[in-house]
Amino acid sequence: MDGGGTLYSIGELAGRTGLTVKAIRFYSEHGIVVPAMRSQAGYRLYGIEAVARLELVRTLRDLGVDLQTVRKVVHRELSLCEVAEVHAQALTVQIHTLFLRRAVLAAVARRNATPEEMNLMHQLAKLSERQRLLLIDDFLKASFGGVGADMAFEGIGRSMTPVLPDNPSSEQMEAWIELAELSEDPDFRALVRQLAEAHAAERAVGPTRPHPDIGAITRDVVGPALESGVEPTSPEAVPMVGTLAVHYAPLADGLDNDELLRRLLVHLSAVADPRRERYLQLLAVINGWPPPESLAPMLGWSIEALEAQLQ
Repeated sequence: MDGGGTLYSIGELAGRTGLTVKAIRFYSEHGIVVPAMRSQAGYRLYGIEAVARLELVRTLRDLGVDLQTVRKVVHRELSLCEVAEVHAQALTVQIHTLFLRRAVLAAVARRNATPEEMNLMHQLAKLSERQRLLLIDDFLKASFGGVGADMAFEGIGRSMTPVLPDNPSSEQMEAWIELAELSEDPDFRALVRQLAEAHAAERAVGPTRPHPDIGAITRDVVGPALESGVEPTSPEAVPMVGTLAVHYAPLADGLDNDELLRRLLVHLSAVADPRRERYLQLLAVINGWPPPESLAPMLGWSIEALEAQLQ
């Protein structure tokens, strides 16, 4: 049994602590662990307190604490609480940095990105919260600025704003990088602007006339057709296209049927652009929302049916 006066050779100390003889000798030479005495042959001998001190040293080193700080802790020049707080903060920064790096590398690997694209992704990942807000604000102004003046468009702007949490997951970081790139794409901005103007036109029809929500109408009219297996090029699809056109007609007074269908085809093709749905999917990941319903199958059916009737 260990008594109060038990002394250990450096080899015995290594066996008790799991450290190498070389490491213990290094800590001893740097004054972190001091031998209690030397044997007649001149070998270092350590007391029981050296075991506890070396276990503390090993833990601190495993946590990344530098040697100078370790020395201050074991000599009580710094409290363990102070060191823990500082290093916890440093690790938080390191973890965030590693998340950013992982997100960029995962995006590069998934998309087979060029060096130029990788550099852009890296820059987007490093943006501060304020810089992220400015980037999205610029996108929303380009897409919705001057379109509509009612509360509905303010709500649309808020609903399209990503808010990255303080401690995002790697999936959220990857989603942010892709969404930021998408919001910078001039073609995508033009698409969103086109849809915003179409929505404003729908709302401008007037209070006494129905406001056609093409997404909802397509879901209600085409959803059952898809479930029933109706082919978009079949005769059974003709009345369904007619139903879609009737709901869209208030926006196209004075047009003949073919021109009405052409205008509806243009609008649905814009709504069906995969970038629009992708933005909403990424937004849901970043904000922690449920994934949005995909209108792609119903929009695809509608577009094919319209094209068939216009031939």
